[in-house]
Amino acid sequence: MSDLILLDVKDGVATITINRADKKNAMSFAMLGEFIETVRTVGNNPDARVVVLTGVPGAFCAGTDLSDLNSVPGEQRGLRGRAEERGRWWPIIECPLPVIGAIDGPAVGMGAEFASQCDVRIATPRARFAWNFVHRGLVPDTGAGSWLLPRLIGTGHALRLLYTGEFLTAQQAFDLGFVHQLVESDQLASTALSLAAAIAKGSPFSQKRIKSLVYEGIASNVDDHMKRHTTALAECFKSDDHREGVASFLERREARFTGK
Repeated sequence: MSDLILLDVKDGVATITINRADKKNAMSFAMLGEFIETVRTVGNNPDARVVVLTGVPGAFCAGTDLSDLNSVPGEQRGLRGRAEERGRWWPIIECPLPVIGAIDGPAVGMGAEFASQCDVRIATPRARFAWNFVHRGLVPDTGAGSWLLPRLIGTGHALRLLYTGEFLTAQQAFDLGFVHQLVESDQLASTALSLAAAIAKGSPFSQKRIKSLVYEGIASNVDDHMKRHTTALAECFKSDDHREGVASFLERREARFTGK
């Protein structure tokens, strides 16, 4: 790994930090590839149960590094992968672990897309959000803005943001329900880690299935969802985590889940 994408795994919590302060964490092509690979690797790490995605203080991700983008002629700029390669477009949603976005600065363009892909978003007053692709002659670059954002905040609110490219303050994002908690900057890390610790106490076996059921269910009818639901529930009943969850309740102790 380079020093631009940092990874720390401790006590079941994997913290991924985008570390390019001089560019407000704008992503070059090389950084993006490393970021996607880091998220994929963390998702397969048996020592990780929860992911906290953040940036250096005062920054989250200012989007694509346009100076890097400008080095490639427009007609040669290709897509990052095929449509069915969802892990290259939606690395955070495709990560099987719960992901908390801890946002302490601008989340613009690709940064807003990555914030959208987080399962829970905690922000500080320094956070701002903008899907400004319309000002670059583009549609939201991962597809999250056009598919997921309307489901998070409603079609009208999403279209206004996508049509205008205007910025949301942290308070406005909270009022819309996009941000789930507002804290001061010096409390962001501890708040995110506290939530991560609470999530890490749950069964990884069931959490992976919960995440999949929720995101797949957003776009499916009830019949298809219930087929996936009953399959997941049957798997849970047969799991070691379910047996441990019942045993810990009966024995009045904290559960020791293994994810199996």
